This record gives sequence, C-alpha cells and structure tokens, in this order.
Amino acid sequence: MKYAVLIYAKQGAVESLSDVEQERVFDEYLALTRERAVLDSEQLQPVQTATAVRVKDGRALTTDGPFADTKEVFAGFYVIEVDTEEQAIQFAARVPASRMGGSVEVRPLAAGWGA
Repeated sequence: MKYAVLIYAKQGAVESLSDVEQERVFDEYLALTRERAVLDSEQLQPVQTATAVRVKDGRALTTDGPFADTKEVFAGFYVIEVDTEEQAIQFAARVPASRMGGSVEVRPLAAGWGA
C-alpha cells in the first residue's frame, strides 16, 4: 500500500542547531530518501515563500506568506510503498522532525488519483 508521510517541522528547530548537527539531520533525511520503500520525496521551500489561494465570487484571492501563525509548518513529504501501516509508522518515526518538536503524519493514498 502507498502512504504519504507528511512532515510538519517546528519552525527554527533545525536553524537552532550547530552546523555539524544540521548536516547530520540533513544526512538522515537523505538516507531515508534512498530506501527502497520511497517512491518520491521533496523538501519544500520555507513557509515565507508560500502563497495561499482562495476563490471568492469566482475570483482567485491570494495571500503571501504563511496563512496562519503556527508552531509547525508543512516542510516536505515522502511517498512510500510498504506492506502494512505499522511499517509506514516505523518509517515516520525515523523522520528527524518527529523528534525535533514537529510531527509526521502517515496517510494512505487514495487509489485512482495518480493512475
């Protein structure tokens, strides 16, 4: 089964580390991308580069930057294929954000969208 592993990072968590610690964390993320179960992965640009889009009265309205002031921001994702939800959870537990004040959401993908 395919799962999205959605990474919500605590803002400033990585930046507060030393250069050596930051490199170790980055290496952990890269190591996860090389696992056989990983079908795709991407890191997102900082939340300040985001644009929120809403449609009102048929017009697209945009807001620059983060829409809400939150402690966690969507920072990236993996798409993995594993046999069980437990394997997906075990993968998510190894994502650095899960132990650095953020959270990692595991969600099964709906069949048919990517076909």
